[in-house]
Amino acid sequence: MKKLLLAITTGLLLAIAWPTYGFPLLLFFGFVPLLWVTHKSIAKPAKKSGLKLFSFAYIAFFIFNISTTWWLYNSTGFGMWFAVLANSLLMTFVWMLYRKVSKRLSANLSLVFLISLWILFEFMHLNWEFAWPWLNLGNAFATYTGWIQWYEYTGTFGGTLWVWSVNALIFKGVLAFAEIKNQRALFIKLAIAAGVILIPIGVSQLIYHNYKETEDPVEVVLLQPNIDPYTEKYNTTNERIADLLFEEASKSLTDSTDFLIAPETVLAEGAGVDIRNFEYSREKEKAEDFLSAYPNLNYLAGIQFYRLYTNEDDVLPATNYVGKDRIGNPLWADFFNSAFLLNKSDSTQIYHKSKLVVGVENFPYQSILKPLLGDVMLDLGGTVSMKTTQENRVAFAGIDGSKVAPIICYESVYGDFVTDYVKAGAEFLAIITNDAWWGDTQGHKQHLNYARLRAIENRRSIARSANTGISAIINQKGEIEKELGYDLRGSLKGSVNKNKELTFYSKHGDYLAKLAFIPAFGLLIFSCFRRRK
Repeated sequence: MKKLLLAITTGLLLAIAWPTYGFPLLLFFGFVPLLWVTHKSIAKPAKKSGLKLFSFAYIAFFIFNISTTWWLYNSTGFGMWFAVLANSLLMTFVWMLYRKVSKRLSANLSLVFLISLWILFEFMHLNWEFAWPWLNLGNAFATYTGWIQWYEYTGTFGGTLWVWSVNALIFKGVLAFAEIKNQRALFIKLAIAAGVILIPIGVSQLIYHNYKETEDPVEVVLLQPNIDPYTEKYNTTNERIADLLFEEASKSLTDSTDFLIAPETVLAEGAGVDIRNFEYSREKEKAEDFLSAYPNLNYLAGIQFYRLYTNEDDVLPATNYVGKDRIGNPLWADFFNSAFLLNKSDSTQIYHKSKLVVGVENFPYQSILKPLLGDVMLDLGGTVSMKTTQENRVAFAGIDGSKVAPIICYESVYGDFVTDYVKAGAEFLAIITNDAWWGDTQGHKQHLNYARLRAIENRRSIARSANTGISAIINQKGEIEKELGYDLRGSLKGSVNKNKELTFYSKHGDYLAKLAFIPAFGLLIFSCFRRRK
């Protein structure tokens, strides 16, 4: 019973530490109870001790996952349970591999292995087809940006390393005290742990108070139409949506406004707009009519595109078979969740979302799973057809040459991915999203605050347009300067400063995760040639 309570304690500490309601200081010792349970299962192995530890670890991680991401249920019950149960299982597998290796390594080497392995697990969650980096530990400081200004050098993996380093120090101190009653070792480890917590916060405060944004402002107006995606969005004509958008925009626009930004897939009538005919579409014509009154304005918005074809040789991995045409030929379609930018120039700039929501916009490992599962889709919130992506990130160019990143929804959770927009020349970031699927829960609040991490990592201001909120303007230090609350219709006007400089993280991305492969793989191989302790 004692071990079960310790496992539950770990789960609760991790959950209570999470944004936006939590206090991340708890993360620095949240894993210690479960580390103690693991140590006992190795030091004094009992019958089925491995199975028992698996159960304890799974309970801890289940509590963590269900407490922080239960809001997925508002979109789909199946999707929520799959995400929670599967992610808890993956975390437990990481823990059990640590247990196996620690039987053959010293306590210090075992902890180095665990830290490296956890970082690699988070890195995997950023890059494989079942990607779900929502609970990567570095995200936990999203509402405490004064602590993490050094993310411009490390990204969120610096936060993960920070959390685990302190947990390891505290655990070693507790272990020394419990095993040999060494109070001095406990106090020394706690003092070092306090220093490891406080020194980065102090460095962060120095960076915070000395960082100055270059005064190079761009005036933006962000639209928040507050359209219900379950009942209105996909059943309303694009023309009516455009009328609503431009009516709201006209209340805030002036001749000095540079960018008008509307949310993700705000134009989503039916199957979308045929991308091959967009240049001659009613949607573009209506936008151009509106822009004619604002010759210096750039209009950036989300749209759903499609492309039809009958040639099987053109079929892509994400292509959808949609039936037959009028004369009986097989018909395929590519669907795109896209952003476009229009202004008085003749060119139309288009970008297709490329980090997709699992099961909604992509079918992970389709060639393997589709024969087994058929057309089952894990609905985490969004549309339900496979989406086609593009290989490279782009920066849209405005009339005056200003360059903006068209980041679409879920893409804003991926730090290294966002750096590609910056390296493509983006001087500020536009995030267009639709967070209405989850209702007024922690889901949309966490999503907003994760954007603050991208601002710090790249020192780029952010203009965020969300369908139902929260739309916001975020400065280069990750501070929310203005916001329009959830479930409100309106517009938000403000300025963002441009920046052309690349941070260390913008240049090098998730290098910490790549370096973690060396100790993780090395210690795993080393343990294979060591006798069990």
